[in-house]
Amino acid sequence: MPTPIRWLLSLVFIVQMYLAMAVVAVVYLPYALLSRDGAVAACHAFCWWVRLSLRALCGLKTEIRGPVPTGEVLVAPKHQSFLDIIMIYSAMPRAKFIMKAELRFAPFLGWYALRIGCVPVNRGKRGAAITKMMADVRSGASRPGQLVIYPQGTRVAPGEKLPYKAGTAALYSQLGQTCVPVGANVGLFWPKHGILRHPGTAVVEFLPAIEPGLTNAEFMARLEAEVETSSNALMAEAGFRG
Repeated sequence: MPTPIRWLLSLVFIVQMYLAMAVVAVVYLPYALLSRDGAVAACHAFCWWVRLSLRALCGLKTEIRGPVPTGEVLVAPKHQSFLDIIMIYSAMPRAKFIMKAELRFAPFLGWYALRIGCVPVNRGKRGAAITKMMADVRSGASRPGQLVIYPQGTRVAPGEKLPYKAGTAALYSQLGQTCVPVGANVGLFWPKHGILRHPGTAVVEFLPAIEPGLTNAEFMARLEAEVETSSNALMAEAGFRG
């Protein structure tokens, strides 16, 4: 049973995290306006601070496993909470995310996300969203970086099952890049909803790359199998029996 002090420290962590976001955004703004490198540095600094303060205040360690991709690749992770975004971005040199269009208007986060090359997608109409996503990605193809797309399209709590969506296969086939699946157990410690942050070790695991050339069906079957197998193993390692 969580103690009152754990609830209090979780609340303190959340408040200071958003204050840190504002401070980092303002401090790095001149550099970010002059160069995209400044925006990337700001986002890395914020992610570093979140991981450090999370361990100090909540006893939650964060661990990156597997070979971290650094070139022009597609990255397809399990998405359980905001923490996997933080960990994935902190690990890679030039990550850019396929993100919900409404996040463009989030204070600080929205502008910096666009500045580092994230691609906003309106999820209201599936076919139009995929078409626009492909056009936006192609138009920014000259920008180096690792393109991250969450294949289930939203946060999925441990034990919950949601289908893998066609947008990931569209990017894989049309970009002709390798795809790196990523497993995670972070939702056990930083839940999809709520304040409480649990102590333990949150893990994000980069898996062996899937080379280009598979059919969409073959690719999606392999991607789902590898991401789910890794995530289930990491959650079991942390004591989850869902």
